[in-house]
Amino acid sequence: MRKVLIAAGLVCSLLSLSSGVAMAARCGNNAAGFPRWLEDFKREAVAAGISKRTVSSALDGMAYNSKVIRLDRNQKSFKLSFEKFLARRAPPSTIAIGKRRLKQHWNTLDRVERKYGVQKEVIVSIWGLESGFGGFMGNIPVFSSLSSLAYDCRRSKFFTNELMSALQIADRGYMRIPEMKGAWAGEIGQTQFLASSYLRFAVDFDGDGRPNLIRSPADVFASTANFLRQHGWQKGGDWSPGTHNYGVLKDWNRAEVYRKTIAYFASQLRQ
Repeated sequence: MRKVLIAAGLVCSLLSLSSGVAMAARCGNNAAGFPRWLEDFKREAVAAGISKRTVSSALDGMAYNSKVIRLDRNQKSFKLSFEKFLARRAPPSTIAIGKRRLKQHWNTLDRVERKYGVQKEVIVSIWGLESGFGGFMGNIPVFSSLSSLAYDCRRSKFFTNELMSALQIADRGYMRIPEMKGAWAGEIGQTQFLASSYLRFAVDFDGDGRPNLIRSPADVFASTANFLRQHGWQKGGDWSPGTHNYGVLKDWNRAEVYRKTIAYFASQLRQ
């Protein structure tokens, strides 16, 4: 997983349709109760305003994904030292690619920076860390991962909200269900947005009528910048540890080692 999940309190308020609705279904810690939970959840999703067609297309025949649950229990990379994490995620070779991508997309990134006030180096560093500049965004069907995590008792409320958000993305026509694939925790696109963040912060920057964080670099850059701006990013401000903007990065990723790597990577891109 490339992102420590944003605190549940930050995102659970975004969808009034999901508050207190989908929690009626009981969670579970093994596969035994999943089919019954799923049927209950599907009824609750329809009652909350999601179309029957979307709910059926996304969730009919869904099975409990034990691999996703194991991955949720085994997040080790964020416990590495900064030096080890940096060597793994942002070695000199990756930074060199980042400099090429920065040059390649300079004009689009410059327009994004002028509109949102988030420096292009920060956007590219996040892009590189989250998906290797779009090279690997994950291939797990979002509704498989999110339904299993919503059923699982460990963070059922948080992931129930994410599952409802993913259904809204599909219901609004922002993405087709078959293309909704991502990392094990349901993150979507080249900078790995949680579904709730996709709904709140995704931007149609290329003007094609919908935000596409899988195929449109312009939408990816603008959406990432919009997320940071909406969380208080100060235009043109320093992002090094101890600064206000470094604190804003905590809303992107709560792991200190990850935020420190973003800051280092971005500073290297500026050289």
